[in-house]
Amino acid sequence: MDRKIILIANDDGIDSPELKKLARVATDFGEVWVIAPDRQRSAMSQSSTFTAPLKVIENDIGVEGVKAFSCSGTPADCVRIGILKILPTKPDVVLSGINNGPNICGDIQYSGTVGAAFEASFLGVQAIAISQACRDGEEVTDRYLAELLQECIENPLPRDTVWNINFPACSLDDCKGIMRDCKVSTDPFYDDEYRECTLEDGTTGYIINSRRLSEATPGTDLAALLDNYVVVGTVHNVY
Repeated sequence: MDRKIILIANDDGIDSPELKKLARVATDFGEVWVIAPDRQRSAMSQSSTFTAPLKVIENDIGVEGVKAFSCSGTPADCVRIGILKILPTKPDVVLSGINNGPNICGDIQYSGTVGAAFEASFLGVQAIAISQACRDGEEVTDRYLAELLQECIENPLPRDTVWNINFPACSLDDCKGIMRDCKVSTDPFYDDEYRECTLEDGTTGYIINSRRLSEATPGTDLAALLDNYVVVGTVHNVY
């Protein structure tokens, strides 16, 4: 495989250990650049900043050979400014992740991780979103990450479509392997409610409280992930 120019973004921020892991693995595939939010920016979807300046600062993330920057904007902003301004040439592929938490079923529409991948696709760059159900599943990620990156990089998708990889929350011994081409689940993954809280000024506020559910329709991405499969699928953007 030819060496690629790779841009990495995420929504968990520049200090995410999963971001650094992805950058280390990606160096095997080419020249790696990182532009990530300067703080946690989850659930931003494809939100972008158009009415305020973006602050971009060079960072050392501790990965040899990787040029990295933090950005004051959203995950989509990181991809957009990277492709249009920061990188000296258009990247061959954008990797978004590794997200701490899954991005499947209805979560996809909220995900800053997938939103960053969609932004890359919108700008005509191949994109792969990568998520890990929890940090306890790192050995599964370590086992399959490089293999799946190579597979997806070598199989680019149409401009309106991105690869979406999710690693399960289990040990390597309990992982059942890779499940491909699962249908995106329409089952609820969270039981959400809002609880009252008291704000600093004494007024009442409301904060969301989410509980993960553990059932899903067979044959879907959610069912496969709950059954300890690595899930590899595609997601279509609409524009």
